[in-house]
Amino acid sequence: MSTSTTALGAWVVLGGVHLLNRTLPRKAIEPLVLVRVTPQEVSRPSTTVIIRWDTLGTCSAEALRSDGIRIGSARINGEDLFPDAIAGTALRGLIGAEAAASLVPLCYLAEYPDGYHAYAQIRFHPEDACFVRTTSEPIGHGPVQALRWLDLVLAAHHLSSTALNNHRRYFRKHFEGTELEYKYTLDPAPDIWAASMELLKALRDGELEGCRPEYREEFQIHHTENYLFEVTGPDPEVGYASFVPTVTAGNVLKRKWFAKDTFARREELVYGINVTSDSFEAYLRSELGLQVRAMPPFERVRYDIQCESMRTGHVYGIFLDRCALLADPTVILSQCELEYLRTRGVLAQDQDEVLGEMERINGWLRNYVASRGWAVEHTFHSKLSFLRSAVAARPTLVTAGYVRRAATGPVPFCPGR
Repeated sequence: MSTSTTALGAWVVLGGVHLLNRTLPRKAIEPLVLVRVTPQEVSRPSTTVIIRWDTLGTCSAEALRSDGIRIGSARINGEDLFPDAIAGTALRGLIGAEAAASLVPLCYLAEYPDGYHAYAQIRFHPEDACFVRTTSEPIGHGPVQALRWLDLVLAAHHLSSTALNNHRRYFRKHFEGTELEYKYTLDPAPDIWAASMELLKALRDGELEGCRPEYREEFQIHHTENYLFEVTGPDPEVGYASFVPTVTAGNVLKRKWFAKDTFARREELVYGINVTSDSFEAYLRSELGLQVRAMPPFERVRYDIQCESMRTGHVYGIFLDRCALLADPTVILSQCELEYLRTRGVLAQDQDEVLGEMERINGWLRNYVASRGWAVEHTFHSKLSFLRSAVAARPTLVTAGYVRRAATGPVPFCPGR
């Protein structure tokens, strides 16, 4: 943490869910519960705070009316607060069964010398909850029981309620339409499953300062076939177009625009392209007006580790993949990729901070892969460059790959990035 928390307090504030969604009017006599907890921020201030109820231990809980009148207090074990995401026995005894029926975590409150930072609750489960900061500066200076922060916290929540009260609407994406990516070519290639599990554990253990696996989205598996065409013209369209068969709805068409391998590339995904493999090239030429050259089709196995910066809310993917040509599975490219994905948060941010933070994470990743003998330095080596080299060595790989596709028919894989 960048600032000591030893003398500063932290609370999970509980109240009726209508204080978040305004389905009922607020009343002065309705209860709030201040549950004192050990400070939970990974950095101060964080953008994201994750709380696991079973790690809180025994907490002191103080019930107040929202006009500040004290109702009572209790000592409650964290895992007994919300079994099944419903207020537990101790909370019901503290504020009454009727009030407890709609009780939820409203926010996480972190004390600072000049007030409190508030983090709105956006996900709530029996096991844990996720909170996002809604205050740009500390507010409501004074004793926490004075509730000077309460009106400001609720007003900040209401200001961003369409993002905070809707599932995953609190995400946004900087550099929309542009892929930002560092790559490591793994040579010798490790078992990417074992490598992924090891790397994921390192993130869970906090080895990358300020970062943790993304809340409830820490790991994904993708297994796809890819039919990639180099786009050679017109000049503004140069790059590649790749068809990825999907489980239910045709193909995803992935376009990337670049004249040389580089960190930032324009990218677009188009879903629901209903074209058979023998018409891929014709579609690109006739429908999109592209000049293209077929590359050897390949199979891609990819394991995605989602890494979230708790300080900024930026989410990065660390992907380990293995690409093998369909026509000759001994021709392999294995890489580790670091890519910016999205940002969790509602406060204004400088998008260029993504670049600086990504460089810091890349420095950690470079040391990580180098220490295991997989790679020494990052590169921008693309799948297109890999396929160009394969074709230069064996031009017949292109037609051989498409013959195999025609013989086996469509394979129902999920699309990857």
